[in-house]
Amino acid sequence: MEPTSTHSASTNNDNLRKTQSNSKVIKDSNSVLNRLKSELKQLMFSQPPGISAFPDTDNLFNWVGSIAGPEGTIYDGLTYKVTMKFPSDYPFSAPCVQFQTHCYHPNVDENGNICLDILKDKWSAIYNVTSILVSLQSLLGEPNIDSPLNTEAAELWAKPEVYKKQVMKWFRESNNKM
Repeated sequence: MEPTSTHSASTNNDNLRKTQSNSKVIKDSNSVLNRLKSELKQLMFSQPPGISAFPDTDNLFNWVGSIAGPEGTIYDGLTYKVTMKFPSDYPFSAPCVQFQTHCYHPNVDENGNICLDILKDKWSAIYNVTSILVSLQSLLGEPNIDSPLNTEAAELWAKPEVYKKQVMKWFRESNNKM
């Protein structure tokens, strides 16, 4: 047997593995895109009150959304913009969700990062865009004081008048920048 045929067989096997691997990535990417399209359709036809989301431009992996503050809470009447970046293995991994509007809240840091268990260690493939937005809306009115990203906000939560002033200050500053 000639050495070139062994080399050729080895190269062919490597190419076959690469093709299969690339095929799997494309197949996985298509299933993620199909899932995101399905979630968009679901959100368009049965949108819960106070939330919305849609892809940012033509990229289905990057979405923008809005969350209205829940009625009867300090956030009532305020609407917050969020971004969602979906990983290539969604829904098996959580999307990266951030507030774009400055949100003064015990579970949101100054960069918009969110401390919410379903976006971290409690993530499950059963969650979707709608459940994420509804959970964020609920979090606005019911923060987890035991797990703050913003300790000042967690401390002020017990003083509603002072807390509301900070919420409004951050919200106004954010809207002036936009």
